[in-house]
Amino acid sequence: MTFDLLFGAEVLLVGRLLFGGVIAFAGVNHFLNTDLLEAEAREKGVPEPRTAILLSGALLIMGGLTIVTGAYPDVGSLMLILFFALATPAMHGFWRYEGEKREQEKAEFVENAALLGGAVTFLYLSGEAWGYGLGLGILPAL
Repeated sequence: MTFDLLFGAEVLLVGRLLFGGVIAFAGVNHFLNTDLLEAEAREKGVPEPRTAILLSGALLIMGGLTIVTGAYPDVGSLMLILFFALATPAMHGFWRYEGEKREQEKAEFVENAALLGGAVTFLYLSGEAWGYGLGLGILPAL
């Protein structure tokens, strides 16, 4: 038997817990450090920075929890895709900086791009059997 036939649901569960849990924790951070993140967003020209920080925090929490629980992971994945597609260039546009700041922003841009890839992957997987999940969703299998 292959590894995925023996442990497929368990491996997916570990990936969901790690990915979704970290994403949800990042969302909680938006609420715990709203003032700091608002100042950074304002500095980078984000319109309505406080609203953006709170809304993005909510997207991260809800998106992460849908991945963890398996309840509407398709909707949660779309929330995360929306967040990363909008926030990454707005907050980590490394091309606007020089020197060390450019390298720092580039690293965060690449990190967010990888997380965007994870969200796209979970969107694809949302039509599959999640094993340990609630099995709820609204999108048909891709």
